[in-house]
This record gives sequence, C-alpha cells and structure tokens, in this order.
Amino acid sequence: MSNITLEADNTAAGASAAPAAAQREQVAESPAAYAAAAAAAPATAVATEATTAPAVAAARKSSRAPTRERTVGTKVAGQPAFVLHSYPYKETSLIIDLFTRDYGRVALIAKGAKRPHSQLRGVLQTFQPLSSSWVGKSELRTLTDAEWVGGMLPLEKTALLCGFYLNELLVKLLARDDAHPALFDHYVATLNQLAHNEPPTIVLRKFERALLKETGVAADLTRCTDTRSTVQADVVYVVDPERGPRPQRAADIWPGVAGKTLLDMEREDYQDGATQSQSKQLMRFLLAHHLGGAPLNTRQILIDLLQL
Repeated sequence: MSNITLEADNTAAGASAAPAAAQREQVAESPAAYAAAAAAAPATAVATEATTAPAVAAARKSSRAPTRERTVGTKVAGQPAFVLHSYPYKETSLIIDLFTRDYGRVALIAKGAKRPHSQLRGVLQTFQPLSSSWVGKSELRTLTDAEWVGGMLPLEKTALLCGFYLNELLVKLLARDDAHPALFDHYVATLNQLAHNEPPTIVLRKFERALLKETGVAADLTRCTDTRSTVQADVVYVVDPERGPRPQRAADIWPGVAGKTLLDMEREDYQDGATQSQSKQLMRFLLAHHLGGAPLNTRQILIDLLQL
C-alpha cells in the first residue's frame, strides 16, 4: 500500500475542517522516528516580543486603547518534532500538525512550502525527525524553520502501517497544546522498535497503554474496582473504561479478560499468546470507548491486512 493511499485515509479520518478553520482539530499523518536526536536537539527558546514605549504610553492614557501589542506571538526555536499530518493551504502553503516534545500537538502554517524551490518542501515529510521553530500565540502559528535531524531508520511495510496507526491515535486522543514529553519519548522508542522489526502486536499494545496513561484515562489493572483487592490471575474480569477491572458477571457484554492478562499488561509482559490475544481485544474496546465510537481508519487497515 502506498504512502499516498495511507495519507488519503488519514486525511479522510479527520479532515472535516477547512484550512480557514484553524481552531478545529485536524487529522494527522505519520512521522518518523528520532532517537538520540531528541536528546541532542537544541533546547527550546521562548521569548516574547516587548511592547513599544509609545504603545505603553497610549495605553495609560485611555482604558480603551488597543492591546494588540500585548499579544505579539511567542517564539519557539529548535523544538524536537514529527510531522503528523499536512494538507494544502492556499496555492503555495501547507498547514501541518506537529507532535512536539515540549508543546504537544501544534498546528502551523508553512508558508511557501509547496513552491518548487522551498527549503521546507523536502523536509516536511512524514516519518522524519525534525528540529522545528515557529512564531505565534494563536492556535494556528507560523513555521519559521524546520531541519531534518536524522538518527532513525525509516519505517517500511508493516512498520509503516503501524506508524500511521500511531499517528491517528495521537491526533484523535491528544488535545492541542498539551505537552506530554514522556509520551513523546515513548513514541520515539516505539518507532525505533518498529523500524527494527520488533513484533508489532507487542509494540502497539505497549504504546496504546502508554497513551491512555498519559491522557489520564487508564485505570490500574492490578486492582479490582469493587473491592480494591488485588486482581487474581485465575479470575475472569471485565474492565470498566471509566473505573477499571471487576469480576465478570453473566450479563456482561464487555470482553472478558483473564486476571493474568491484566497483570501481564501492567508489567508490559506480552510473551504469553493468550495475553497478546486478550490484550488486543481489550485495547480495541477501551480505545473505541475513549474515541466516542469514532472509527480508526488505519486500525481497520491493520485488522484487514495483518490481524493486529
């Protein structure tokens, strides 16, 4: 399956917003991996432009004086990032969705990026580690620079499909401007593992669980919500998406999961075949709940082609 096809799938998954609607969430595409580069990337520099003396004086004279100078944009430089998604804006520009280490998901206008000789044209690609800089304080900022960092293997074949799946999860479950540096690092590690052909069924389950933990919706799988007692390996449970595990009842329609599977998931131990199978069903159920029933296009592709 080609990059073009996957990009179209991801765009259709969430691109209901027009370019002018900068305040809406945009669906993302996938970026690449970036390991040692994250640690070596320049520190983020934040500086707010000062208001001018005449403007301050004018503001003191009248409470109705404009406050535009107070909201001049913030500058960020050298921020580790990945392009999650990009789509055309006007004739020569792009709007890109970046996943950054210290600022979370941010939306940026890349002016002139579609021009044949633009320095950004070959850089703003999915699955490439970047050092990014931008200016602006509104929800839609302006990209001022992006440089390829390197240090990671490219994703291919199955790993590429999995990468697109990770990005769709990030776009649909992460709020904009909500920093998750630990999740960013986990994302980098996950892309590394996929690029080195580690088992996708295990790698994806670990990332899904980390994502739910970082967004604050993952329950403790080692404690029963009814009694607060420790989950027992030989008991079958269901997991309430809002509360956590409890023993399965006859009337339950939620997927039943062995206590051993829950304990294995909490330890990130997926070597057991039953744990792999049951954790896949459980995570599919939990993600569907937290997505409000919104479909994951790339998940369906993976189900159809790879049964992951």
